[in-house]
Amino acid sequence: MIKLIVSDIDGTLIVDGGNYMNPEYYDVILKLREKGIQFAAASGRQWASIEKTFEPIKKKIFYLSDNGAYVGLCGRSLYINTIEKETAHDMIRDIRAAGLTVMLSGPDVAYLDSPDEEFCDWLVNGYRFRIERVKDLLEVEDSFIKVSAYRKEDVESATVEIREKYADRMKITISGDMWMDCMAKGINKGNAVKLLQESLGIAPEETMAFGDQLNDIEMLNQAYYSFAVGNARPEVKAAARFQADTNVRDGVLKVLKCLL
Repeated sequence: MIKLIVSDIDGTLIVDGGNYMNPEYYDVILKLREKGIQFAAASGRQWASIEKTFEPIKKKIFYLSDNGAYVGLCGRSLYINTIEKETAHDMIRDIRAAGLTVMLSGPDVAYLDSPDEEFCDWLVNGYRFRIERVKDLLEVEDSFIKVSAYRKEDVESATVEIREKYADRMKITISGDMWMDCMAKGINKGNAVKLLQESLGIAPEETMAFGDQLNDIEMLNQAYYSFAVGNARPEVKAAARFQADTNVRDGVLKVLKCLL
């Protein structure tokens, strides 16, 4: 019996960087809860963005945000894993040197020192991030849970040297074509799902997971019923046991309806 469903958001439930989700998801998730099935949204997004995306049912789901660095519920954090400030600062400098845009994430706010108004507007109105603009990221006084590098396309090829340099100090993952996300060593969506499973007394054999990108693979490995959506990367399809339809064709929703 399925007791826990975990899903990525961008590229899996909705268009990457978008803010529209088929409202039918809300009704289906509530009906699944009535059957004793929990739902968790696992994303590279911050918890505030997840909360806004699931606004009608925000008190009924778990948040696994920032690629698993934050685990919580509406109004309450359960688990936060921070990055050493010196390491975060070193990475900020190297991302800048590579000519990429940097976003620094605290537990509750993402910080930007980019002058790009269009980029900031996209984060606020597209991803629905809670953003604070600062003069210099190196002067931010907060705890950090993620450092992100942004490039409009092919961020993977532009960050090869950075990923090699920090491989033994950070957990680094490619989240789509535009983002490289860096968390504390050992942090990923899969470990966040494991933590949630252990807290709820739910086994991987009782878990269903959906994803499309490289940062979803550990999460899929933590669930027996692992699904790659039709638009997923080949590596993700190879890691999953099953395949759903594409995100734009509401592939996840079709599978969830079958559970009802």
